[in-house]
Amino acid sequence: MISMLKQEVGILFLVGCLILASVPTALCRSPVPTVYVAGDGSGDFNCDGKDDHVQINQALKFVADNSGYTTVHLKGPFTYVIDDTLLIGSNTILEGDSNAVIKLVDHAGWVPMKPLIQQMSSSGNSNIVIRGFEVNVNHDGNTEFAKGDGYYNIMYFLYCKNVTVYNMYMHDGHGDGLRIKYGENIKFYNNKIYKLGHDGLFAIQCQNVEAWNNRITCRTNSGLRIWNSNHVKFHDNVIDSFYHWSAGGPGIQIEKSASTMDDVEVYDNIIYDTYGPGMWLFNYDNSSATRDKAKNVDINHNIFYDTGTNPSITWVGGIITGGFEDTIIENNVFDGVYHAAIANMYINSYTPGYVPEGDGYTTIVRNNIITNTKLRTKSPSGTGYGIMNYLPKTHSFTILYNCLYKNSAGNYKDCTSKTDIYLNPLFVYQVNHDYHLQSRGGSWDGKTWVKYKVSSPCIDSGDPSSDYSKESEDNGNRINIGRYGNTIYASKSKH
Repeated sequence: MISMLKQEVGILFLVGCLILASVPTALCRSPVPTVYVAGDGSGDFNCDGKDDHVQINQALKFVADNSGYTTVHLKGPFTYVIDDTLLIGSNTILEGDSNAVIKLVDHAGWVPMKPLIQQMSSSGNSNIVIRGFEVNVNHDGNTEFAKGDGYYNIMYFLYCKNVTVYNMYMHDGHGDGLRIKYGENIKFYNNKIYKLGHDGLFAIQCQNVEAWNNRITCRTNSGLRIWNSNHVKFHDNVIDSFYHWSAGGPGIQIEKSASTMDDVEVYDNIIYDTYGPGMWLFNYDNSSATRDKAKNVDINHNIFYDTGTNPSITWVGGIITGGFEDTIIENNVFDGVYHAAIANMYINSYTPGYVPEGDGYTTIVRNNIITNTKLRTKSPSGTGYGIMNYLPKTHSFTILYNCLYKNSAGNYKDCTSKTDIYLNPLFVYQVNHDYHLQSRGGSWDGKTWVKYKVSSPCIDSGDPSSDYSKESEDNGNRINIGRYGNTIYASKSKH
């Protein structure tokens, strides 16, 4: 009887391995949720540095076809050179060691919109995670094509739900980092993005998008971008650029031509040295109902400095906006930006044919510090104001309890305020971009509270109707103006 049982077990094991005939024997001997791909012979699938997409796709297909497996892991140190798209299925994690690198082959010659990584099903997949490794898109080895024309996007997903991309290093490309269209529940965080050829994240007609803790250096276009997408949060990112004709546009781009965008929040970001504006919001939807569907963007607790260095365009600045109703810009710092800290402005190619009757579009600007605004390089005459309204017939500002100081041309153009102050905000260390406010009661230095001999006039000077409950005692029962108002790091009351 024991002998017969052993024979039956042996037969079942043999049948199992025959069913998985194309799978390495290691998987038959020791099935686990993770399939390993390696370049040193130690993997379940092994690569040699040439056409490595073949083995990686075999591993991804195995995971997609076998529900007991969840993960394809790229072992490092190794550079996996690919010459075709990697296809990922539902309920799959593609991960790697930090020294595992996917690299596009030289002179790939792919057609536009053929990405390095894509979903398996044309109708969409769900529950996709990509994490932990490096992607070198090999820009200098593929100079036959221009940047920003759809070539060599790292990831392009269509109709996909629950997509998470994190802890990635993506660099030197022609296209986007993550481009996703008709997606839902997208999380993009803790990524390092350096000189891609379009956007770091580009979400098109998506719902529920969150991007945070990313470090992005732009080239050709923006760091984070949404188009006709809603329920979006961009926060705690650091975005910059460099001074070069290819250096890119805005740090963050919010764009509407259709659909509803009424739940977008941008907060706690640091945006600096961008070639284009720090942020660009523009609505060119010609629908008569557009004002009800493009509204309530909330931009708060961000730092913008030295944004808008591009010498060849006029739409530079801190925040450039047009066609969004009841945008709230509050408790930000703008320091040394070019052209204007905040401007209502269209550029010619995005001017809508429809303009709402009545009061048009209103932008609410409150509790911000705006200082040292500079002339823009192209057509500098008439620029350098703190807040500018190029569209007074259709757009207006509600400007409340801001601090404006040393803006080169003045504080306002075609707009005004009755509640702003015009005094030195007394930052703790402005040259090092520490925008905490000096206070006799105590200013946070990152470790402890430090008392100064003077107190900033921005302490306890914000909008009396604004919430101050997150500020430490003594908070004067009123919000501070600037980046740290209504946060636990708000400088303490003057007295």
